[in-house]
Amino acid sequence: MRKNKRNLNKSQRMQLKAMVCSLGLLLLIILLLGQFFNILFNRKEEQEKEIHIPVIELHSNVWIMEADEDGILVYRDGNEEAYPYGMISDTLEDSDAAVEVQYMPSEDVREQIADIVLTDGAVTDIQIKTEKINGKILSADDSFVEVEGYGKLPLAPDYKGYRIYRTLAMCQSRDLLIGYDFADLVLEDGEICGLLMVKEQSMEYIRVLLKSADYAGLLHEQVVLTGTSDFTIQYGTSGNLLQERHKAGEEIAISRDSGYFTGDRIIITPDVLTGKTVLMSVTRSQGNPEYRGRIELLLTEEGIAVVNEVLLEEYLYCVVPSEMPASYPDEALKAQAICARTYAYGHMLRAGYPEYGAHVDDSTSYQVYNNILEQESTTTAVKETYGQLLYTCDGFLAGTYYYSTSCGVGSDANVWKTEEAGAINYLSAKGINHSAMQAKLTTETAAQTEEAAQATEKPLSEHLQDEKEFEDFITSKNADDFEVAEGWYRWTYQVKKPDVERICSLLQKRYEANQKLVLTLDGEEYISKPIEKFEKIQDIYIAKRGAGGVADELHIVTEKTTYKVITEHNIRYVLNNGESKILRQDGSEVDCPTILPSAFFIITVGREKDNVVGYTLSGGGFGHGVGMSQNGAKQMAKSGYTANDILLFFYDDCLVKNVYEDTQ
Repeated sequence: MRKNKRNLNKSQRMQLKAMVCSLGLLLLIILLLGQFFNILFNRKEEQEKEIHIPVIELHSNVWIMEADEDGILVYRDGNEEAYPYGMISDTLEDSDAAVEVQYMPSEDVREQIADIVLTDGAVTDIQIKTEKINGKILSADDSFVEVEGYGKLPLAPDYKGYRIYRTLAMCQSRDLLIGYDFADLVLEDGEICGLLMVKEQSMEYIRVLLKSADYAGLLHEQVVLTGTSDFTIQYGTSGNLLQERHKAGEEIAISRDSGYFTGDRIIITPDVLTGKTVLMSVTRSQGNPEYRGRIELLLTEEGIAVVNEVLLEEYLYCVVPSEMPASYPDEALKAQAICARTYAYGHMLRAGYPEYGAHVDDSTSYQVYNNILEQESTTTAVKETYGQLLYTCDGFLAGTYYYSTSCGVGSDANVWKTEEAGAINYLSAKGINHSAMQAKLTTETAAQTEEAAQATEKPLSEHLQDEKEFEDFITSKNADDFEVAEGWYRWTYQVKKPDVERICSLLQKRYEANQKLVLTLDGEEYISKPIEKFEKIQDIYIAKRGAGGVADELHIVTEKTTYKVITEHNIRYVLNNGESKILRQDGSEVDCPTILPSAFFIITVGREKDNVVGYTLSGGGFGHGVGMSQNGAKQMAKSGYTANDILLFFYDDCLVKNVYEDTQ
């Protein structure tokens, strides 16, 4: 039964009224608060709309590719980026009132280096870098570029380099072609802010860093020189160059504190083109060497750098006889000349010593230069192959690696364990014999050629990775091999008692040279860790062979652990005891103080009480086995093959082109 309101007493009715009033007041407060916050939030949104903070970006030293009325296209950090023009504030004429107008550059900005300002992703300012110079690049490193006539110019911390010929790409100071004026340098406040590699043309001059007496070091304490003709010494700063004339035979001594070093370089030039500069303070096998071209002396904190700038062809006059005996057949010498020229030209494109302004040095680190007097036969070979370089089928310079003598088979670039080796497919393992040459040069159908290749080359290079197959091969002779009569074709090396301390030391040195190529057995895995001293050797064996049978991994088992030695070079180095002589197949004995002739060998170990007490290597060949065998080339030439035949045999799918004819 519902309770009637009238039944409420007075006190209850008063409480009900009070409650209703409270609820009404609370509702009013809620409505007022809602309106207040709504006003507050709307005002904040309006303020945020009114106060916009723009995002401003500065991109320094970008390359502007294109520009039109809609915007610009730039190349920045290897990427193409397009930007529209933004809005900027401007003042109306005859008024102080400011208006928003679209930014538009006041000059042609395409194909320029510039700083650009972006406001909210749109261009609002462009500052073109207009100061440019061009000159012969004498040297460069990460902090400066030396330009003939300008001296050393510092590189700005935020400099950018661009190669603008062919495909647009980024570049660095070390990419500049030393000795040439193929680049413009963009300046700002006395610093280089931009590099523009504008062109690539055929290059005729090579710059050679001449080592000190007997190749002892890169730099000289003192240089004593004279000339076969009258000569001129130029020195001083770019704004104050001085010259001195001297007579033929007059000796000039230049030390580190010489008054000639008032500028960056001293330049010695014969007064006639056939004149040469003689370095009296340098000794080579021929005595005091004489140099064509000009000599430059650069003062460094460590000593004097001596650079010979000379025509590439004249450089080769002094390289080829140092790399191959001048008595070799003409076609072999021509093949060597093309290899040497290709190798040198590759370093002209990428200098080995940009900090000194040199492409190569004159030692075995590159190619031996001017150690042996020029010979008529080798000079003729250079002249008859003038400008000829070896290119891959992709149009790049080939890596024209060569070595002295093969054992009847060669290997591939994987012997060096570099990242690039796997992609060098023109250097392959193959039998170096008459049958392989005939198969290579056959004019039969492609199918027959492939069948011949399968029958001759592939089984030999692959099967010799098997230890038993290689043992049978290296302990016998193949009359079909081009070099079967060469002294280095087969040899033996006997170590009657291993020098354990020396082997340990050699392992440590090779580990320090490259910690990935000398590993230590730890449990079931080989890891890279410092070599610990050991006292006994329990076994030595070839654990893996590369293409053509070359030793690729050597295991040395000690009383503590097993060491894995990787690469043919390291193996040849570690197993040499510095005392034993090489006995060649012709009966001659040859000293072998530092490294074994090749890694094409087998090991026979002598043991007593589970320890190695001696070992004998039965091997063949001289050198790393990659590329052209020089004695193989000699025998090929004697058999009537041309230089082109020889090169195309050793370097698969390559071709010879003249750099001066094909780039002009």
